[in-house]
Amino acid sequence: MRHQYLLIATLSILLAACGTKYKNPHIEIQTKLGDIEVELYPDQAPKTVHAFLSYVKAGYYNKSSFYRVLNDDNQPSNASKAELIQGGIYKSNPKVHDTLTGIPHETTEQTHLQHKKGTISLARLAPGTATSEFFICIADQPGFDFGGENNADKQGYAAFGKVVKGMDIVFKIYNQSENNQSFDPPVPIYNIIQL
Repeated sequence: MRHQYLLIATLSILLAACGTKYKNPHIEIQTKLGDIEVELYPDQAPKTVHAFLSYVKAGYYNKSSFYRVLNDDNQPSNASKAELIQGGIYKSNPKVHDTLTGIPHETTEQTHLQHKKGTISLARLAPGTATSEFFICIADQPGFDFGGENNADKQGYAAFGKVVKGMDIVFKIYNQSENNQSFDPPVPIYNIIQL
C-alpha cells in the first residue's frame, strides 16, 4: 500500500513538471533560414509580453517577414550605430498592422532588461506607439536603453525577451543581401508559435 502512495505521489510530481516546461513563456520564430527560440519575461515587461503573445495566438505572424537590417555599412557615419534585424507584419499584413493599438511603453529603467546581444525588443516611433514590429539585437546596444543616444526622447525601446537558441540563424538572417536597410528580398517568417 505504501508503495502505491509513493508511486502515485511520484507520478503526480512528474505530471506537474511536464505541464510547466519553462518558467517563462518561450516562442519559436520559424523562418526560411531556420528557427529561433526566444524566452519572454512577463514578470519584468508584462504589458509588452501580453500584447506580443496575443498577436502570436491570433496568428498575425503567419507568413510575415524579417524585412529590415541595420549594420555598420548602411547607416550615416555621424549617427549612433545600431546592429539589428527587424521583422513583423508591417509589410506582409498592413491591414492588420494598421488596426493595432499602441502598447504602453515599458522602459528598460522600469523592466531592468537591457539591450544585450540576442535581446528582442519592440520597434516604435513615439513612446506608446509600438505594436507588432520587433527587432533582435546583433550586439549589445546600450543606445537603445532608457537614456540612450539612439532616441531623441531618451525613452529607449521596450525589451521583453532574449534569444536562447538559434542565434546562428539570427546572424544568418543579418548577413542576407540588403539594399538601403531593407532585406532584398525579405526573409520569410513562416510563423511564430508559443512552445
